[in-house]
Amino acid sequence: MYTQSKYSAKAMVLWTRFETFTFIAIGAAWATAFYFLDLDWLQIPWTPLALIGTAVAFVIGFQNNASYGRIWEARKIWGGIVNTSRTFGMAIQDMVTNEYAKQSVSDEELQKEIKVLTYRHIAWMTALRHAMRVLKPWETTSSHRTNQEWGIKTPEQESTLDNDLLPYLSDKDIQYIKNKGNKQTALLYLQSHHLRELKERGIIWEFSFLELEGMVKELFTLQGKSERIKNFPYPRHFATLNHFFMWIFLLMLPLAMVPQFSELGNNMSESYPMISTYFIWLSIPFYVAVSWIFHTMERIGRTGENPFEGTANDVPISTIARGIEIDLRQNLGESPDEIPEQFPAPAGVQF
Repeated sequence: MYTQSKYSAKAMVLWTRFETFTFIAIGAAWATAFYFLDLDWLQIPWTPLALIGTAVAFVIGFQNNASYGRIWEARKIWGGIVNTSRTFGMAIQDMVTNEYAKQSVSDEELQKEIKVLTYRHIAWMTALRHAMRVLKPWETTSSHRTNQEWGIKTPEQESTLDNDLLPYLSDKDIQYIKNKGNKQTALLYLQSHHLRELKERGIIWEFSFLELEGMVKELFTLQGKSERIKNFPYPRHFATLNHFFMWIFLLMLPLAMVPQFSELGNNMSESYPMISTYFIWLSIPFYVAVSWIFHTMERIGRTGENPFEGTANDVPISTIARGIEIDLRQNLGESPDEIPEQFPAPAGVQF
């Protein structure tokens, strides 16, 4: 726990260092100008600035709550995908049988049908996670230089959807989804068609068919919820105005803070003449601290707006999908050599 906290603190310092340097420059520029150019007249009373700061704090708090809500909803959606996927894998193994078959088939044929349904479900998760990683115009957090410099990429950036689907689909299925814009939806259609075909052959009992179709319907619902978060951003007028309001407050803050420190220094000139002369320069670290807190909280809110963008703080949908795949394939009885390993976590980041 200590090591993790220490690593997080270091990462936070590196993540915000460029903004920190900017705040140091702004604070130093105002303090220098006020100290050498006799700008006693250029100051703002604390009352209006405090009102602005309070308003900015409320807006940042609202943004952070909304962003956290989007992240938590995304995590619940993919938690639902985990549960439904495991249930679906269990159900098809127990419901694809010869018990009501019009013409019995071999156990090998039954296992083949179960494997096709399972692998197609894995392909659906693969297509869905690829769709969630496609960058939208408003998803700009991953392009920030402090995110780019780590040099780590999501699994979806390391491979193409077509290549990732090849191990799970037949040539017929690949041809079917080839020209479909929403491949994950097309794959669920294929699942439903396949289940109906097995029901008509009696390999799936009618009531079992209804149960399995209900699971496919639930997968459609979870997919739609995930796509809703991906395709509908945090309202831009809130995000943009909040960013502008924060910077207006941070640029006005030295006009009140620097004169205040200068006045405090003047008040102690008789008792501490040496300290009073340089007391104004203490405004710089205090300004940096206040500005860093406001800006970092606002940036954290912006980072959490898009939980599928592919940054270090997003919902790890690739890891979740691969974990489900491992569970399903293990329960198919495949050997460990056939099952892919979990995606690596570079720099401790799961994607």
